[in-house]
Formats: sequence, structure tokens, C-alpha cells
Amino acid sequence: MRALTQLASAALLSAGLSLAATLSGSAAEVWQTLPPTPKLPPAAAEGRIELNGARIWYAEWGQRAPGAPVLLLHGGLANSNYFGHLIPALVDHGYRVVAMDSRGHGRSTRSDAPYSYHLMAEDVVGLLDALHLRKVSVVGWSDGGCIGLDLALNHPDRIARLFAFGANADVSGSREGVEATPVFAAYLRRVPDEYRSLSPTPEQWASFSAAIGKMWETLPAMSASELHTFKVPTTIADGEYEEAIKPEHTRYMAGAIPAARLVILPRVSHFAMLQNPAEFDAAVLEFLHGH
Repeated sequence: MRALTQLASAALLSAGLSLAATLSGSAAEVWQTLPPTPKLPPAAAEGRIELNGARIWYAEWGQRAPGAPVLLLHGGLANSNYFGHLIPALVDHGYRVVAMDSRGHGRSTRSDAPYSYHLMAEDVVGLLDALHLRKVSVVGWSDGGCIGLDLALNHPDRIARLFAFGANADVSGSREGVEATPVFAAYLRRVPDEYRSLSPTPEQWASFSAAIGKMWETLPAMSASELHTFKVPTTIADGEYEEAIKPEHTRYMAGAIPAARLVILPRVSHFAMLQNPAEFDAAVLEFLHGH
């Protein structure tokens, strides 16, 4: 998605009021809502690992589960709590689950290095090495999906399969003006408080969000020829009312990646895991089952 380096407060306030008005009406659709961010279930283990100049937070659930490990990668400016509904569903179905907060996000710190999806993908590989996980299935939402695409391109031996929801392969896939849409504007108002409540550096929100915005100006930048080389079984998924990614770009990615599956969840948007957790969880479980 494009940079959101200068979020006009007046525009956000206007969009927020529009959302409130929508939600107060009896005809509000689920895709027009932004339900609360869930809490994470109690973890079996958690910690922080020094990787590439940052301290990366991670947590695990179902460590003795028989199913293949699943790694969850959250979206830009967010944190692992956004998977709070999905994690119990995965554990209940016998999967070992690992979630990590990307560098600078949530409970993780960052270095002075410029942000890139490749750098964050290298953090993932470092975490997998530290946890002695040879291969995982990746579920990535938004920027987490972009990180997953980088992993599939550069570290296919570490990825069993990839579920990328609300991701883009290059900046042409971003919708203009997404920051002014009511639900996304509500998200942008929410994430600073979440950052300050979780981060080891709560005073660095402004510089952190500016660094992410700078990355969004030029990245991701994955070519069609690179997508054509994918060997990892991939599902490209999105919501019917996605705010940030153009629908034609989602179809393009699914068409460019060999044998990729396209899944469009009805009546939800970029925030499907909050708007309809049961539907989102079912789509992920179907993906994990190999369908």
C-alpha cells in the first residue's frame, strides 16, 4: 500500500465520524465495521530474540501438537493480537502456532536500518532457526502477506505453503486514498495507542510510523517474472470489500503465481479476521488442509 506518512487529522476525523454514523445505523454491514482488537490467548512460551539489530518478540501455542507448525505474520503498524481469534482455532485443530511481532511493531524493537519486506523476511528466517523449525506454513495478513511473498521467493525451502491475505506484490496494487476510508481511518486512529501500550519504545511512534510510510512509497516491488518462479503452494486471499488493495491486483497475483488459489471472502474487508473470525478461520484451515 502507498505511504501514509502525512495523515491529515481533519480527514481522519471526518472519516471516523462517517464510520460512527454508519455503525449507528441499523443497516450497517460487517465490512463497514472495525471490531475490537482481540487479546492473545495465554501462550505456552514466549520470548525475544536478537535478530539483525532488533529484538524480535515471539510466542508459541500448541508446542506438542501433531500438525505442521504455522507462522502468523501481522499487518503494517499492527501486532500479533490481530490473530487473537485465529490462534485458538488453529490449536483446537491440532496445529503448533508461532506468532511474531515484526521489527518495531508491537513488542519488538527495531534498528536504524531502512524498512524492507526482505529485511523482515530475514528476521523470520532467523526466528525459525532459533526455534529449530525447518519449515512452516505461513499465514500473512497485509504487510505480513508481503513478507510471506518475499519468503516464498527467496526462502522457498523454509515455507510449506503460503496464505497471503490483503497483500500486494508491487505498489501499483495499492488503492489511492485508503487512509480516508472510514474503516481504515478508524484503524489508523487505533494503532498508535496499541503501539504505545505494547512497545518497549512507546515514545517512538512518530519515527516508527514515518519509517513504515517511507517503505510503502516504493515497496513491495516484486515483478511478474519473480511471481512466475514460485514453487510454494500459495493461496492469494482477500475480502470482497478490500479497502487497500485493488481487486484486479489480487487477481493478477493469483494468476501470476503457478497453481495459486484465489479466495475472496464475502462481506468483509481488509480486516476480515476481526469482522468475521469464523469465516476467516475456516478459510485458513481449509488452506492448511491442502484444499
